[in-house]
Amino acid sequence: MSQPLLLSIDQGTTSSRAMLFEKDGSTFAVAQREFTQYYPKSGWVEHDPEEIWSTVVAVCQEALAAAAAANRSVVAIGITNQRETTLIWDRLTGKPIHNAIVWQDRRTAEHCRQLTAQGHADTFTSKTGLLLDAYFSGTKVAWLLDNVDGARARADKGELAFGTMDTFLMWRLTNGRVHATDSTNAGRTLMFNIHENRWDDELCSLLDVPQSLLADVHDSAADFCTTDKSVLGVELPVAGVAGDQHAASIGQVCFNEGMIKSTYGTGCFMMLNTGTTAIASKNKLLTTIAYRLDGTTTYAIEGSIFVAGAAVQWLRDGLGIIKSAEETQKLAMSLEDNQGVYLVPAFTGLGAPYWDADARGALYGLTRDSGPSTITRAALESVCYQSMDLLNAMRQDGAAIDTVRVDGGMVNNDWLSQYLANILDIAVERPKQVETTALGAAYLAGLQTGVYDSLDDLTANWQQEHVFTPAMGADQREEVIAGWADAVRRTRSV
Repeated sequence: MSQPLLLSIDQGTTSSRAMLFEKDGSTFAVAQREFTQYYPKSGWVEHDPEEIWSTVVAVCQEALAAAAAANRSVVAIGITNQRETTLIWDRLTGKPIHNAIVWQDRRTAEHCRQLTAQGHADTFTSKTGLLLDAYFSGTKVAWLLDNVDGARARADKGELAFGTMDTFLMWRLTNGRVHATDSTNAGRTLMFNIHENRWDDELCSLLDVPQSLLADVHDSAADFCTTDKSVLGVELPVAGVAGDQHAASIGQVCFNEGMIKSTYGTGCFMMLNTGTTAIASKNKLLTTIAYRLDGTTTYAIEGSIFVAGAAVQWLRDGLGIIKSAEETQKLAMSLEDNQGVYLVPAFTGLGAPYWDADARGALYGLTRDSGPSTITRAALESVCYQSMDLLNAMRQDGAAIDTVRVDGGMVNNDWLSQYLANILDIAVERPKQVETTALGAAYLAGLQTGVYDSLDDLTANWQQEHVFTPAMGADQREEVIAGWADAVRRTRSV
């Protein structure tokens, strides 16, 4: 008898994927579709929820067809999603009242400044572990209520529902029967008390968000819902849900205190497991729920970079100097050094540890000799320098780090992975399965449905594909890092 398959819906910032995983964590099938990015104003980023929904349905149907063709059974669904991206929809029709406001969007920066000026920043941070920043969902919800005609009145009447993308997908997968999320997604909204694991009355009041909008919050492995047969043609339990970075941490089996992973997708997110203790960072990192299983919360410190893979997408779609991400390795390797060129990809502001909403992207050091290879290398290097900033902040918070597990599509680039080890000056471990975000969601669903008995089963699956060790002299490292620090200084708005 063949082992059952687990279906992971990975709803990301630039694409939606459906992946089928074997019990050992290997990939059986994958389907992926990109969708449109909308930039209505400088610093604003939106998605069309209907387009996203259509891509999710399409990739799920493709994956399920692959399983059926091989006469393999799919036993459960896990969902992982771009966090903080904010939707409000009509409870009766399921139709969104506006485009989704993406996590990268900065339109509510002024609202955050106003709340800070009123003395509320410490209240939000102490309860949520987050900084009072436009990155998170809470002020996005308030913006939608205040800027979409009739939205606030309808919300007060209980006619509308808010959710991050996981919640929206479960609503649609069940034809509106279920309004649910998990603690990792709830914990990124500025409205959820991560210490008490509940929506917080005071925070919702400060944001002027009616709690009638909010979803039921479950553990990351739970009986969330069962899909309606009319949607995907089959009834399947949704048994695991986690925000993308939390799912990646689970996929990297970072279950022990002190383990760290760094994921390179649209953005870059470094997460350090701190066990059952929520540690407050002194260096502008976030305290977050890593996952909640069987009612027990495990916490993490996280650093968030807004632009990583998005810089490569910009090279392709914005500048047109590459046709695919795979070209970047060859272009970067064609140069002996960076020729003094630095890209600070603050396209939607700078994330941790700077949290500068008004900074904008800049290229420094260009000469007449600068070309596609130079700019491409600068884009890849920027990801490594930003990772260094996060790692240094974690060390300043007391973490002892000698290795980091990396994942995400970007780390298939050997040049990038090696340069990362050079700049971080520690070992960089790349697993055989780099799609750990999708894998983590599948693992959660498998835990809930009995495919796995314990976290030990998941740990046994992890296999190292390659380890990159530092191969750069101290003087050269200090020189390029100094160049990066100068570029950031010149880019910052304050």
